[in-house]
Amino acid sequence: MPFYEHVFLARQDLTAAQVETLMEGFTKVLAEGKGRVANSEYWGLRTLAYRIAKNRKAHYVLLNIDAPAAAVAELERQVGLNEDIIRYMTVRIDALPTEPSAMTRRDRGDREGGREGREGREGRGGDRDGGPRGERPRREPRAAA
Repeated sequence: MPFYEHVFLARQDLTAAQVETLMEGFTKVLAEGKGRVANSEYWGLRTLAYRIAKNRKAHYVLLNIDAPAAAVAELERQVGLNEDIIRYMTVRIDALPTEPSAMTRRDRGDREGGREGREGREGRGGDRDGGPRGERPRREPRAAA
C-alpha cells in the first residue's frame, strides 16, 4: 500500500483531549478502509503565520499513514466536513519515516533555548558587516544652553 503524511490544523479553542479524539476518529476512518496509522505526532498549539478563519493559533497534528488511496480519499472527505479542522494537507511519500519529525526533535538548534546555542552563526550581534563592534566612542558632555 502507498504511504502518506497527513497534517491537519485544529481550531485553537479545542483542548488537547478533543484533538486526541479527532485523531482517534480519523484513525477509525482509515481502519475501516483497510489502512492504518503507522505513527501520529501531536505538535501542540502553535502560532499561525497568518490568521485563518479568525484563528491566530492552531493545534498541529501529523499522521503517518499506510493505506490505500480510497481510504485516504475518505479521510480527506471526513476532515473537510469537520468544522473543527481549519486546514489539512496530505502528501504521498516513498517510505514511512523511522525517526521523529523535525517538529518534535529536541536538537532543533536555535529554536530551543533562546540565544544560547547559536554556534556557527557569525555575523550576528555585530556590525552590519559582520565584524565585532569594539568599544563605543565616548560622548562629549553637552554645553549648558
